[in-house]
Amino acid sequence: MEVQELEQLRVQNSRQKNKIKNKMTNTEKPTTKTEQKKQSIVKTPVKKPEVKNIPKTIEKKITPKEKETKSDDKKEKPQKPIQKKPVVKKEYAVVNATGLPISTKTSVAICKFIKNKKINQAIADLENVVLTKKSVPMKGEIPHRKGKGAMSGRFPKNASEHFINLLKTLRSNANANEIDSPIIKQAMANLASRPYGRFGRIKRKRTHVKIMVKEKKLNKKENKKNK
Repeated sequence: MEVQELEQLRVQNSRQKNKIKNKMTNTEKPTTKTEQKKQSIVKTPVKKPEVKNIPKTIEKKITPKEKETKSDDKKEKPQKPIQKKPVVKKEYAVVNATGLPISTKTSVAICKFIKNKKINQAIADLENVVLTKKSVPMKGEIPHRKGKGAMSGRFPKNASEHFINLLKTLRSNANANEIDSPIIKQAMANLASRPYGRFGRIKRKRTHVKIMVKEKKLNKKENKKNK
């Protein structure tokens, strides 16, 4: 009986050993096709480039003087103070407008109406023109207007609004140049290149305007009064 039991134990041990071997072999073998393909590809050894003996660079001998100069260069140089250019102030102020969409005839009349006036006074007069309280005197076959010394005239609203904007910019230019009492000494309007309208039937209105302001020169009587 003992002999039979020993044989059975040997058979069982041999079976267990075979199972363990089978498991080991299954784990080593690739399970999927992709793994089989990867294992089938043989890795080719990459040859490293041969490094040749590169000649060493000849080191220059640095003298103590050169060392001192290099050390001085490394030091921060003192920055020079930035000198602002002096602003050149003019004795006059100018405004140039090109290609304004207004009539040249009305702009010439407004220029005459503005000339030899102060900027604030001219702006106030043009604002009254926009409100139809004051008319701009004009030449030609134009109806007369009511008022003291009023002859033929009109109320050009569009042109006067453009002139008000120009006079406001001119006032700021005069303040920049520190002109105390600016007076309009030059006001001129010229005909500009007129583009054609739709289908080339009409020519549009375009004018160039230039207004210049200078400081008012006091007379001898006014100078005596100020003193």
